[in-house]
Amino acid sequence: MASKKIRALISGGGIAGPVLAYWLSKGGIECTVIERAKELRLEGQVIDIRSTGVEVVRKMGLEEIIRSKTTHEEGLYFVDRENRERAFFPVDDNGESFTCDIEIMRGVLATIFYEAIKDQVKYVFGDYITSIKETSEKCTVEFKNGPAQDYDIVVAADGWGSKARDMVLQTPYDPIQSLHQYIAYFSIPWEESDGTCSRWYNAPGGLSMLLRPDGKEWTRAYLNITNSTHPDLTDRKRFQKLDRSQQKALLHEIFKDAGWEAPRTLAAMDTTHDFYMQETVQVKIDRWTSELGRFAVIGDAAYCPSPISGMGTTCAIVGAYTLAGNILSHITNDASISSLKMAMEGYERDLRPFITKAQSLPPGAPAIANPQTQFGINILNGVLGFITWSGLAKAFGRFMTSRPETLKTYDAEPK
Repeated sequence: MASKKIRALISGGGIAGPVLAYWLSKGGIECTVIERAKELRLEGQVIDIRSTGVEVVRKMGLEEIIRSKTTHEEGLYFVDRENRERAFFPVDDNGESFTCDIEIMRGVLATIFYEAIKDQVKYVFGDYITSIKETSEKCTVEFKNGPAQDYDIVVAADGWGSKARDMVLQTPYDPIQSLHQYIAYFSIPWEESDGTCSRWYNAPGGLSMLLRPDGKEWTRAYLNITNSTHPDLTDRKRFQKLDRSQQKALLHEIFKDAGWEAPRTLAAMDTTHDFYMQETVQVKIDRWTSELGRFAVIGDAAYCPSPISGMGTTCAIVGAYTLAGNILSHITNDASISSLKMAMEGYERDLRPFITKAQSLPPGAPAIANPQTQFGINILNGVLGFITWSGLAKAFGRFMTSRPETLKTYDAEPK
């Protein structure tokens, strides 16, 4: 553990960044978290914490408060156009289903992590990194608004489109791999028909809708578009030029004849307070750390497994813990380059098998769950209905969800 005030800069104040800052600051490292947004970002979908992620938040002393803020979702129904049940998958305490026992709003979890570290960690909102110059002695970082500063360690935790990652880890390939799907997330007022379980509906054209109740005030809506030929959804740069009003207009165009709860959902979308839409991707990169050893990436910036994996939050939490564990186990009082290289090598070695397994999606996903034709939808509902009828729902959930190995602990972990 470091006794000198070694300085670390973490770019990104979502999930992975604050977890890393928690462990590093507990180990005596002076941490600064820089966030592009002007305040803590509270928007986002319902997210899962599974398996080893639960172990980490338990070690942080935050499991109880996190469980008190969960959505209490009881399972997932697959329904048809008339809202008739075609299949049902109940919640599973071990995370081996579509719904696990810790389902929480992203903004709520981000707030819990922020409250846990705000008095020990410096936060800078409304600014971002514009340049990183790494040497064997330090990283010199320039910012959009603030003055340049030197740090011993710089970590990018700024999402799958990370600019900081691309400044240092300049790969000859694109680390962002499209899954040919776009998802819009937003909240709509809860109605009695929403109940306490999620409902999934498919429509022809690779369209699907997921409504997830959050208590009796809000229902979280997801509009999914898979393998679309729409010109705005076949070119990432073209989509990224659309503003929110244009994205909503696009969804109205695509879902206007989708049926089921589409009219209600689209109407509520126009006035929702937390709309956002993004491409579904995975991030795969050969190295998560620089050759000199003073720079690393974590979370979606390093190994986004995609929202459909159900493992994004868990990977972010476990990845941050693993990096911190290795830094605190290897770092010397002067943050020597040799000690940092050992820390970064340990991070890569310890986490790579976990991430490889977490990024392994079911065969054909996401297209297999979003058929293009009504015939394909009927086949999907028939198969899922048989699984429910046969009592194989838990076994199927185990097959469809990642179950990475146990969490490695570190001798230098702060108590």
